[in-house]
Amino acid sequence: MNWLRPPPDPREVGLEPDYRFTLANERTFLAWIRTALALAAGGLAVIGIIDDLYGREILGLMLLALSFVTAASSFRRWVANERSMRLGEPLPASLLPRILAIGTAVFGVAAAVLFAIGEM
Repeated sequence: MNWLRPPPDPREVGLEPDYRFTLANERTFLAWIRTALALAAGGLAVIGIIDDLYGREILGLMLLALSFVTAASSFRRWVANERSMRLGEPLPASLLPRILAIGTAVFGVAAAVLFAIGEM
């Protein structure tokens, strides 16, 4: 259950990097947060606004889950990148783009299948 604990503050290690890199890392983090917010809004919209879609609860919950994973992973990614920059190490690889791409593809397939089932 170590992944439930927030990572330690990366600003407590190493040397202060060039502020431009820190700001770029922060902008990337905020872009991931915007993505998570858009996924959450989409999930809530599917559940709350669309009435005649078969399986809308499943689709909405899928988007909300993907939103949670994106938001939580983006913070861990920000911490890992900031720590690596401060220690002069290469930036760590991230699974976040892969998770988001697979999650979006799974959502699209699930939406198509549920739409087809609802039309029967």
